[in-house]
Amino acid sequence: MNFLDLVKKRYSVREFLSKTIELEKIDYILETVRLAPSAVNKQPWKLFFVTEKCLLQKLSDCYSREWFKTAPACFVVCGNHAEAWSRFDGKDHCDVDISIAVEHLVLAAAEQGLGTCWVCNFDAKKCSEVMNLSEEWEPIALIPIGYATTEIVPEKKRKSLNEIFVQVR
Repeated sequence: MNFLDLVKKRYSVREFLSKTIELEKIDYILETVRLAPSAVNKQPWKLFFVTEKCLLQKLSDCYSREWFKTAPACFVVCGNHAEAWSRFDGKDHCDVDISIAVEHLVLAAAEQGLGTCWVCNFDAKKCSEVMNLSEEWEPIALIPIGYATTEIVPEKKRKSLNEIFVQVR
């Protein structure tokens, strides 16, 4: 499969089978995250892989959507702003670096036949408590992961190229 086909294959899965994810697939996905680029190679991230049902239930309290409870596992992706590279104007690139790492994660998962959904609209404070995170680690994204209940990829609605691309000469 070429890269464009992989990008087309990946979508936000919102209903998962209860099937266990093979550890080899998780190891593969994590290696792609480990190799993801970051500003000045700071890699200001930490990923927690949650499969324990009680903890998954507590995480679902941070994001109250019923479909979230169907995922057999979830990555809690955290960033450390103090570790991240900061531009001369003070803007740290933690969120940018995390975004790159998570995109590697979701694309690798799709390649491995797994579905994901990038969740940012959750209670980060409650998530920190559930995960017992130290103060320097901010939960930035929840990535539920598993096998989708369907293999039919929904049509993606995207802006046209002329709406998002400007050639400057």
